[in-house]
Amino acid sequence: MQIQDLPYPDPGVPDARSGPRFLWWLWRNQLGGQLKSLAWGLLHFVSVSALPFCVGLAVQAAVDRSGTRLALTGGLMLLCGVGLAVGDTLLHRAAVTNWITAAARVQQLLARKAAHLGSALTRRVAAGEVVAVSTGDVEKIGWFVEALSRFTAAAVTVVIVAAGLVVYQPALGVVVAVGLPVVALAVLPLLPRATRRADVQREKAGRATELASDTVAGLRVLRGIGGEELFLDRYRRASQEVRHAAVRSARMWSLISAVQVLLPGLLLIAVVWRGIGLAREGRIDVGELVTVYSAVMILAYPLRHFEEIAMAYSFSRPSAKRAARVLSLERSTDTDGTREAEVPGGDLYDPVTGLLAPAGRFTAVVCGDPDAAGRLAERLGGHPAEPDRSVLLGGVPLDDLPLDSARTAVLVQDKDPVLLSGTLRELLDVPSSGAVPAADALAAARCEDVLDALVQGSLDAADPMDARITERGRSLSGGQRQRLALARSLITDPEVLVLDEPTSAVDSHTEARIADGLRRLRSGRTTVVFTSSPLLLDRSDQVALVHEGRVVAVGPHRELIDREPRYRAVVTRETDEELAAADGVLLDELQELEEIEESA
Repeated sequence: MQIQDLPYPDPGVPDARSGPRFLWWLWRNQLGGQLKSLAWGLLHFVSVSALPFCVGLAVQAAVDRSGTRLALTGGLMLLCGVGLAVGDTLLHRAAVTNWITAAARVQQLLARKAAHLGSALTRRVAAGEVVAVSTGDVEKIGWFVEALSRFTAAAVTVVIVAAGLVVYQPALGVVVAVGLPVVALAVLPLLPRATRRADVQREKAGRATELASDTVAGLRVLRGIGGEELFLDRYRRASQEVRHAAVRSARMWSLISAVQVLLPGLLLIAVVWRGIGLAREGRIDVGELVTVYSAVMILAYPLRHFEEIAMAYSFSRPSAKRAARVLSLERSTDTDGTREAEVPGGDLYDPVTGLLAPAGRFTAVVCGDPDAAGRLAERLGGHPAEPDRSVLLGGVPLDDLPLDSARTAVLVQDKDPVLLSGTLRELLDVPSSGAVPAADALAAARCEDVLDALVQGSLDAADPMDARITERGRSLSGGQRQRLALARSLITDPEVLVLDEPTSAVDSHTEARIADGLRRLRSGRTTVVFTSSPLLLDRSDQVALVHEGRVVAVGPHRELIDREPRYRAVVTRETDEELAAADGVLLDELQELEEIEESA
């Protein structure tokens, strides 16, 4: 896989049982790229490590005054230089390719998981953690996957050089062969502590990211209630905790780096001390001493990759663990379904609450508990988080349909829809039946002022469809964002459209016009609206009152206002005292009527 071939046609099924298993799965799925990186790494490291032998041969040739050997050594050094340059260039290319393709695979897996889980994802994993996994954690995972092949090439090179020195000059080669494992493995006792500190740092950084994400998402509300400074103080404390954890982690890694510098230096001193003694005894030549000395110096380069792989694994392991946690989440129902991928038609029925939305009609649902309304709206969308609670569409359980078919049949717009950044044309370019033009949907959602605002806020877009929308629509008001989201939902033209408080942020005049446009555009289609607005309720075909998890009353809005006190309490916002007083007046009137009837 090359970078230009991304994204993957199929990123595969990850082994998400643990972080290390996930890393190993990623490495295996890039085996071709890893072997290529290993090959170029061996060429690069071996070429670098061969230079000391060339230098030693050249020195010895000069001492022996052999022009032929000096020329041959020069040619060999030129060959090593070419190998070094080619190997380094292609190793870098292969390593970057492995890094980017591994990160891209993880991002595709996370995106696919988010699409499958839907709103259930943020109920089981904090939104900030999902952001952290899909950004910083992806980079660290790619780093380890890429570094593994370079480390393997460096380790193989160290073994080859050590064996070559033993053959070339046994007296000094044995010293090097004994000292290299000590140098390479000396940091192992320090790694567990460094890993723990890195884990603590990543955990605190993740919590800080979650806090920042939640604060930004609720900034408007925080400013309204005066809680902005409180949350900022919390973020400052979390940020300081991250800083302290990062400093403690850096101390351990600086100690590991110091050990990686100190021990090769001690080995070099030992080699020089031993070599000088052997040279005085006449047991080695000057060229051999220079060769071994230079080889030990050069070996510090591949030995640095032992530190890098330890650092990469320490930082990527918690990242891989968090990614595996997200990727291991499953829906409570089968996303493949057991029926044909056909979109059924007919009435929408929820057996849990007893809610029945007749086919082709506009049904409003009034629920005193907003959280219960949100759960019911989600359940109507099919494949709920709770098993054995499937909604029926035309008598067919939505859980029996493939996930894509269920989502095609029923579209749910929650009370806080998200607008992605891009042009308005891109925002409204969604899968649809093609029966509802964008202009009609925008008109039904009363988006005229939104289009004017987009054009005025744009520097170069004369057409509102080409105007850019900022991230999450932050440059628009809450009502403007709500209406654009409604227009986007109307364009899809699903068999069943479920709207949760679609007009809560607009004024009553605009709300009345939206209600008329919604009823007109959805004529003949099943529409379910969760609302307590009298303007929407009055324009619905029927209203269902949900109380304590069950439908307790169904009928026209005005009829329910007259005969159902619980409905009247939710819609008119009557308090318990007002409701009790109204019931008392009604009871007194009934008693008076009874007395009149008895006296008559």
